[in-house]
Amino acid sequence: MLLSFFLAGLAGAAGFAQQTAEGNKSQVKINYLNVCSPSETEKQELSTALERLPAKIHFAPDFEISRGRTTMTEAPAGLSSVLGSSQVVSGESAPSNWVRIRREFPPDSPFVSVQYSISVDSGGIVETLVFRSREMKDVIQVSMEDKVSASADPAQVLKSDTPVDHVRIERFGKSSVALARCPEADQHAYDPLFQQASAILSHYRTALNVRTTVPTDLRRLGVGEKTNSPETHKPKSTKPGLPAPPSKQP
Repeated sequence: MLLSFFLAGLAGAAGFAQQTAEGNKSQVKINYLNVCSPSETEKQELSTALERLPAKIHFAPDFEISRGRTTMTEAPAGLSSVLGSSQVVSGESAPSNWVRIRREFPPDSPFVSVQYSISVDSGGIVETLVFRSREMKDVIQVSMEDKVSASADPAQVLKSDTPVDHVRIERFGKSSVALARCPEADQHAYDPLFQQASAILSHYRTALNVRTTVPTDLRRLGVGEKTNSPETHKPKSTKPGLPAPPSKQP
């Protein structure tokens, strides 16, 4: 009888454990972003978010300019959404040289800061502009990005306004909304959004003095055209030469 009670207890405990394990199974939810052709509602959200960005630029005194080099042997999950697609590595190593410029907005602005970054690696050059919102109600971050795949000098690339090919907004309590250039898709309906984002990036390149600051800092990292050192091109001496010795008379 005791053995029967013991076996019944084991069976009940096993059943309870199985029910508990089944009840504790975590549900994994995956959201797929349709970046090539977002819906009409998402398209409107992107347009509204871009329209809210400060057109008249007034910066606070606080700012930051930083530069560095990063070498990674593998890409951490989700890194490309933060630093840009150029950070995705392949092979043994992928060194990336980068420069960041951050400016703060005044306290009465709906945005906290704007950050421009440029990353140069073997895959190309990526520019990213990120606005961080002060109000954590709806859109908390707006970012736009462009990429130049060809190997070129960053100073030459910055002389022209490369059009934006990726726009993304991070929403509070909701999934992100993104739009990216997809060569295989018909995206004529999204051309106004790309043009709007490209105009904003061009406007802030000038406001952040990107064309002057970035090439200088990248050259300090060994990227881009190098200036000639003064030792290699010394100016010709203006001192008069020594007089020629007198010729001997026969």
